[in-house]
Amino acid sequence: MRIIVTFSLVAVSLFSFAQDVPGYSGKFNAIDRLLSPPNSYRTASGAPGENYWQQRADYKIKASIDENTNELVGEETITYFNNSPHTLKFLWLNIEQNVNRKENEDFGDVLGGVRDSISSLQMQYLVRPIDFPAGTDIEWVKGANGKGLDYIVNNTLLRINLPEPLKSGENVTFSIKWKNYITDRANFLLSREGYEYFPEDNNKVFLLGHWFPRMAVYNDTEGWQNKQFRRLGEFALEFGDYDVELTVPEDHVVAGTGTLTNESEVLTKTQRDRMAKARKSFDEQLFIITPEEARANEKTKKKGTKTWKFRAENVRDVAFASSRKFIWDAQAVKLPTNTVMAMSFYPKEGLPVWTEESTNGVKQALEVYSEATFDYPYPVAISVNTSNIGMEFPMISFNGGRPVNGEISEQARRGMTSTIIHEVGHNWFPMIVSSDERKWMWMDEGLNTFLHQRTLAERYPHWSSTTPKDIIPFMMGDQKTLRPIMTNSDNDLLFQMGANFYQKPTVGLQMLRQTIVGKELFDAAFKEYANRWKYKHPNPSDFFRTLEDGTATDLDWFFKGWFFTTETIDIDLAEVKWYQLREEQNNVENKRQKGSTKRISGSSKGAEGNDFSDGPQPFSVAPSGAGNYGQFLSRLDEGEMRDQLSGKHIYELKLKNKGGLVMPVIIEWTYTDGTKEVQQLPAEIWRLNEAEVTKTFLKEKEVTSIAIDPNQKLPDVNLENNVFPRPKQSDKFEEMKKE
Repeated sequence: MRIIVTFSLVAVSLFSFAQDVPGYSGKFNAIDRLLSPPNSYRTASGAPGENYWQQRADYKIKASIDENTNELVGEETITYFNNSPHTLKFLWLNIEQNVNRKENEDFGDVLGGVRDSISSLQMQYLVRPIDFPAGTDIEWVKGANGKGLDYIVNNTLLRINLPEPLKSGENVTFSIKWKNYITDRANFLLSREGYEYFPEDNNKVFLLGHWFPRMAVYNDTEGWQNKQFRRLGEFALEFGDYDVELTVPEDHVVAGTGTLTNESEVLTKTQRDRMAKARKSFDEQLFIITPEEARANEKTKKKGTKTWKFRAENVRDVAFASSRKFIWDAQAVKLPTNTVMAMSFYPKEGLPVWTEESTNGVKQALEVYSEATFDYPYPVAISVNTSNIGMEFPMISFNGGRPVNGEISEQARRGMTSTIIHEVGHNWFPMIVSSDERKWMWMDEGLNTFLHQRTLAERYPHWSSTTPKDIIPFMMGDQKTLRPIMTNSDNDLLFQMGANFYQKPTVGLQMLRQTIVGKELFDAAFKEYANRWKYKHPNPSDFFRTLEDGTATDLDWFFKGWFFTTETIDIDLAEVKWYQLREEQNNVENKRQKGSTKRISGSSKGAEGNDFSDGPQPFSVAPSGAGNYGQFLSRLDEGEMRDQLSGKHIYELKLKNKGGLVMPVIIEWTYTDGTKEVQQLPAEIWRLNEAEVTKTFLKEKEVTSIAIDPNQKLPDVNLENNVFPRPKQSDKFEEMKKE
């Protein structure tokens, strides 16, 4: 006991002393205080706890589109299950379409204010001089008994006051009738849904998302998720089953979330036969509606209506697209535990590139994401062409990218295919691993972009994909405006959110996988996170803890620096010293004694000396006295040690952390015989001094140059201080001329 107490006092003393040591800021301290504390709902390992719960909502919806007035009218019946331990007196629902009302803030001003020769579209973004109806009108809310319920609309949220408190374990059923004004997507900056008008043939493509009142999330960490929808922070929704009936113009074709349950009523015999063949076609896509048929269909408009019925199970949302212009192709994708129909819907304006790339892109995403996480569980994965942007929903996504007069550049083709892969990938994050997008955009966009870029790298190696060096320009930005990844979705600057919420988390996960943890451990932990939290609501702490739990690696230093700060990586190879042992000669009795020394001229001058031309600095090794060993009776074989040092090269490197982020150090040694060697030092070398570290290396061969991370596995923002010898200014000038 006395020893333990003494040691504890020493540890406290050392810790207190460490606070005052230059270069110490606690980067390796645990991040517990930055995370929600573990409890019986969410464990310290990152897994759901024994008392984890979440709510559920089932929907029965009937809606119709009037393409003349651009209105959607609907009625829905919601059954809401209170699985929480709490009694609820009111409910909150999302009605995101209200963000399009004129009184709401818009993103028009992010492109700049009024100026001479301002474009008419930019002026429309700014002040909306041409007004139009938008938003959601609630006609009534009724209980299961048909009586009206009291409700309040708060911008993009709808509160329903319950006549009786909803107790734990109970459910409540109520109905809503509403109307949406479908808007022209061209009138909005960052419009995710609405209609696109084609003046050449006087037709529209309707893309309907955020189109019905949906239950907001109520969970154990914040109660009701009642952040307003401001276009950036997207979804926070509960899982449930959906039965949806969509009445549209008779000659429209509908692509929607779920299984089409009335094929015989809405598809022709020819289309049904083609679908049957497509369900067995694993090697090529087949047309359900050919380009020629779509062109003929868009020329005449029938006056009647047709109702399409869809059934979707265990999803958190539904969306659909409707038009008479659609070409439709499909292909079956065989996964280990499921067969999925990959399908694309697009107007003739998408030809030929959409036929060539879309369904194949869906297939590639399904295969790579399933391997990295879990098999895609739903029956369909649909890609619908739109004029621009990409927007995801369960089983269906709206994706931009079109040729011009049938021609498309290779860069545009890559961008289009990349968008399709990305939006299909959102089925995993956040449609199944259901993080709160309204609060933490990076948890869905960052994790999804990580796998989307992996898909590009593995399946489209002829195209570029994100690597760590791509984040350098962003990280070198103005520290006054940069925000950490752990910033709420709507609080980042519009023009840097892509780098901060998409690219920087992607690079962080790439570094963990490729450099810090290793592929085998990281892939197992990432898959564990996806499977632990599929159909559930994870928080950032659950993700961080699961990665540590699954890799048995303390990553607090990494999460703290990469996600909670805007510091950069800038490792300076500040000084290099080269040593060789003075040679000793054996006497005739094979006893070691001091002899003449081999002359070694000069000594290296470190980084200031620019190169190794001064040669190594000689040194001697003195015998160790008994006091060096304490009470140990065994002794080092000093002669053997000198033999092992004889003729070898010793290099001492002084490393400085100028960027702030602690990271592993990757060293590439180039030897006089032209060979190279790469060594990696763990980030923990910075534990005792986060500002400066000196490391010593024993080498068999003479070194001609040293480089820190020359292949840029880590996004070091300044490569000029990563090498020794330092490049001469004239060399830089020659490089600039070549460039």
